[in-house]
Amino acid sequence: MAEIAVLFVIKKIGIAVACDTLKLAIPLAAKRSESKKVELVKALRFNMRQIKKELEIINAFLKELGMKGYKGEVVETWIRQVRRLAHDMEDVVDEFMYVVGKNKHRESWSCVRKIMKKAKPLFSLDEIATKADMINRELVELSKRLDRWTRPFCSESYIPPTNYSSEEQLYLPGHDYSINDDELVGIDKNRQTLVESLCLEDCSLRIIAVWGMGGLGKSTLVNNIYKNEAVASNFNCHAWLCISQSYKIYDIWRNMLKEFCGEDNQGFDAENMNSTELRLELAKILHKKRYLIILDDVWSAADFLKIREVLVDNGLGSRVIITTRIEEVASIAEDGCKISLEPLNNHDAWLLFCRKAFPKIKNHICPPELHQCGMDIVDKCDGLPLALVAIGSLLSLKPRNRKEWKLLYNQLISEVHDNENLNRIEKILNLSYKHLPNYLKNCFLYCAMFPEDYIIQRKKLIRLWIAEGFIEQKGACSLEDVAEGYLMELVRRSMLQVVARNSFNRIQCLRMHDILCEIAIVQSKKESFSTVYDDTHGVVQVGSDSRRVSVLQCNSGIRSTVDPSRLHTFLAFDTSMALSSASSFIFSESKYLAVLELSGLRIETIPHSVGELFNLRYLCLNDTNVKELPKSIRKLHNLQTLSLERTQLLKFPRGFSNLKKMRHLLVWKSVDATYKSLNNWESLEPFEGLWNLKELQSLCEVRATKNFVSKLGNLSQLRSLCITYVRSSHCAQLCNSLSKMQHLTRLHIRAMNEYDVLLLEDLALPNPLEKLDLLGPLSEGTLESPYFTTYGNELLQMELSCCQLTVNRVAWLSELSNLTELRLTRVYTGQQLIFHANCFPNLKKALLWDLQQVNQICIQEGALSSLQYLHFDSLMELRNVPTGIEFLSSVKEAYFTMMHSDFVRSLQTGKVNHIPKGCLQNLLTCLENPATHNGAC
Repeated sequence: MAEIAVLFVIKKIGIAVACDTLKLAIPLAAKRSESKKVELVKALRFNMRQIKKELEIINAFLKELGMKGYKGEVVETWIRQVRRLAHDMEDVVDEFMYVVGKNKHRESWSCVRKIMKKAKPLFSLDEIATKADMINRELVELSKRLDRWTRPFCSESYIPPTNYSSEEQLYLPGHDYSINDDELVGIDKNRQTLVESLCLEDCSLRIIAVWGMGGLGKSTLVNNIYKNEAVASNFNCHAWLCISQSYKIYDIWRNMLKEFCGEDNQGFDAENMNSTELRLELAKILHKKRYLIILDDVWSAADFLKIREVLVDNGLGSRVIITTRIEEVASIAEDGCKISLEPLNNHDAWLLFCRKAFPKIKNHICPPELHQCGMDIVDKCDGLPLALVAIGSLLSLKPRNRKEWKLLYNQLISEVHDNENLNRIEKILNLSYKHLPNYLKNCFLYCAMFPEDYIIQRKKLIRLWIAEGFIEQKGACSLEDVAEGYLMELVRRSMLQVVARNSFNRIQCLRMHDILCEIAIVQSKKESFSTVYDDTHGVVQVGSDSRRVSVLQCNSGIRSTVDPSRLHTFLAFDTSMALSSASSFIFSESKYLAVLELSGLRIETIPHSVGELFNLRYLCLNDTNVKELPKSIRKLHNLQTLSLERTQLLKFPRGFSNLKKMRHLLVWKSVDATYKSLNNWESLEPFEGLWNLKELQSLCEVRATKNFVSKLGNLSQLRSLCITYVRSSHCAQLCNSLSKMQHLTRLHIRAMNEYDVLLLEDLALPNPLEKLDLLGPLSEGTLESPYFTTYGNELLQMELSCCQLTVNRVAWLSELSNLTELRLTRVYTGQQLIFHANCFPNLKKALLWDLQQVNQICIQEGALSSLQYLHFDSLMELRNVPTGIEFLSSVKEAYFTMMHSDFVRSLQTGKVNHIPKGCLQNLLTCLENPATHNGAC
């Protein structure tokens, strides 16, 4: 999809040519350059506009090629040249924006003259202008090349129109690698749900949706029901219709009528009927009959709404089943009629694989010598029935020896791409990619840079996307909000899988399905988007055009396989990799780097040359041994995210406040791995001018000082703030500064020590918080502050530590009815803790730690009705299981750690038998050997 690279640079050029500072820079070029170069500089804006216009035409042409489905080596070669030129132009725009940025605030020629006396800059305008002129000329030549070599192939008479009806046969059940009814595995529950939805006594028209990622067997499941005579006999007529993103409503209505007419032998001439005639005839037929219609592979809700115009609700119990990969389409169905398909579990996946790989062996038993290799292949398929069936069927034709199977496993992805017996997998899964909107394609391919089964943190992924420039500003929404919308759309399109959500259902982390990831890797390499480096099985050639590299395993030097001059992103996931193998070109030759991820590497120092990475927007050094940053860090004026979590660094060099584009500053050092003490980590010492970083969205963690707290209100864009070492004397000014923050959603305040009281009686915020953490002794009036009076009931997550609350205060917390997560650590001085009926109706997660005096907990029926996760830790005076714990029927996980031995014996009474068995076994194991688990299960 070269148009993605082209579109990306078109947008960048549009931003660049809108800058006015070029006018000021032209006199500078005149003083330092030859007249010819001055003319080029003067023509730079014109050339950039011309390049933009030419690229817009090329982009339109590429779209036409895609719509017509033309594929040929000549055009593919030309497209590769277009992509390469687009990347070159992107580099030129980055250089231009760098020069413009350096001169942005220069107001007079005297300022410019001062610049001339300084060291030679990374780029000069005349160099940029020369490159732009060359690219402009090359674009002209590209157009001539296209005209010379592709016109014979691209004429209307040569390019066949896309015939979706014939192409779609690839995706119908029964075309290839079909699964017989007696081979269907793991669908019993979904099949039963589907049958029940079809047979509901409700006589109104019901829409049923079966949805999930490509290859899960949606069509296979529905086809199994569709051809079932017992089910079909309940309907007077039925039709199976394939829908596509490029469908025509006329064709769908015509095919629907042809299927119905074929059953009744009425002989309508559907081919010669217009749209109005088709609609009227269909309405006439469907008005009198109980019908079943399958709409297979629906890509948008708008598609279905158009089709629905002819679907008469005749009160006869008619049904429509939609299969789709898009959650938004599935939402058309009522809640009780939505069936979400998931990958097969390990047992069912192995069963299905063996049925296809060993069809002639009794009971389909895998020979012992092939068992491990077979398990590896099944694991790679990650529960995807399409892959299991296709690969199993192929292996059934191969010799049953370990060498042959191992060879297929090692070459699995290339086989999926090249082997005609397997490339159906790629074609089906690639449909999801092809149907993505352009603004999502780069975001999706980016996820393939993470290792297999890697758990991707939502916040990290969003910050990476923003640093790469994939996210466009939309109205008043922040880039982070827009990016989260993109992420949600990929989830709804079944392109990413949600691994975990927080207590109020926001996505925390995700992963990409293994097969989908591998196919995305192939696509990324083809488009020169990115390359995954893994030399586990030998030398890896990254390729000279790779813009992004992620290192999964590096046993030897990476330098010889990467062209550093074109590198924009470097992600290191091999924490054993010596930075010396890559640092020479990362910090000195990769001048266009925008993203540098070095978490976990054995790094103690960062080279001074990091300051030459003018384009750097994201720098992550988490879990390294870095103790200080070089002064040159002050030159990174494009830096947006700097993450230094769990490092040895707490001070920044002077001048860091000049990095005005900083959005996320994350710095802290762990000093207590148990996270139970008040001062279990150290935080950033505020530097001069920190309060001038007006674009900051996240600041975690920073120490309170009198000067900083007084100026904190300047950071009006903050959404997440963690401020530590707060003294009583800081609190009045802190409350005043916080009252100016319109966007704050997460606030963490930690006292200096257990004696400095947090005087927060005047805490008032303009908007409600999602999460509030208060660590340290609280003044008596804190919970009656204006914030709690106004917004307390809208709080979703709360943590209190070392607050010394009384009985009445704990009872007051239960009035926060929207809380979904509550953490209490050393907060309560009483002996009894009672959860009254109907308290905490929405609480899903409760953690009670180190409540030193509590010896009795009572849970009344109706309390904690939504609780799913419960953790007691170090409640050493609690001898018995809480009274009423059997009422907590919704609990899925319960952990009791570092408890009294009497409490352990109390567990044997069976009062927690309603907790899922797996959790209970782990629980008892931990309790019997608490010392070996560091206090956690």
